[in-house]
Amino acid sequence: MTQVTAMLVMFVLYGVLPAAGLYLGYRGIKKVTAPKMLEYEAMPQLGYIPEKSLPEEVKTALAQINQKGEKLRVMYGDTNNDGKIDDKDTVNETYIMIQNLMDRHVPLAVADYRRLHDLDGARADTTKIKHSNVTGKEALLEVLRTINTQFDDLLSASYHQDGQKLLATNRYLQKRFDTPKTETDAPSLTHTEDTVTAIENPSDKSPKAENIRL
Repeated sequence: MTQVTAMLVMFVLYGVLPAAGLYLGYRGIKKVTAPKMLEYEAMPQLGYIPEKSLPEEVKTALAQINQKGEKLRVMYGDTNNDGKIDDKDTVNETYIMIQNLMDRHVPLAVADYRRLHDLDGARADTTKIKHSNVTGKEALLEVLRTINTQFDDLLSASYHQDGQKLLATNRYLQKRFDTPKTETDAPSLTHTEDTVTAIENPSDKSPKAENIRL
């Protein structure tokens, strides 16, 4: 082993490997000790918020909105039923409203509450807001409850609308296949007999072989 090779091996063993070990250990400890963040697939804007910074009632309401909002987003966004929302779909007002609620109104309401909580956590949960009869926590829950109710109404409307489509399809199929055929749909017996007679007794007016010129 040459001197250069030995120096390179010593550098890797006593320089690179210990440094890499310290870095990976630091990252591992940081990941384990870091606060758990909220995870809402339909509302990624809330992903930066630690779970411990919100009351359980608020997290429950947010989870419900996330689940219902994702269903509604697909119902009203995937208009051509190809399994994805893209430029081929027709955007309507209901879909835009759902997106605005999840992308804008919910994150803003949560951010407003967290500012109140950061000022004074106990006050945000116990002190009534001036000129009102609710605390900061109750005000946030009312906002989330309103959105939850709106989403419930949309889901109910979609259920009944799709149900009516199924009923209409069934009525059409029953009318189409259960109606007996009329006499005009059946082949004429007289016409059939005439056809058979014409085949068995060809007309004398048919051209004879000797009269056909090639």
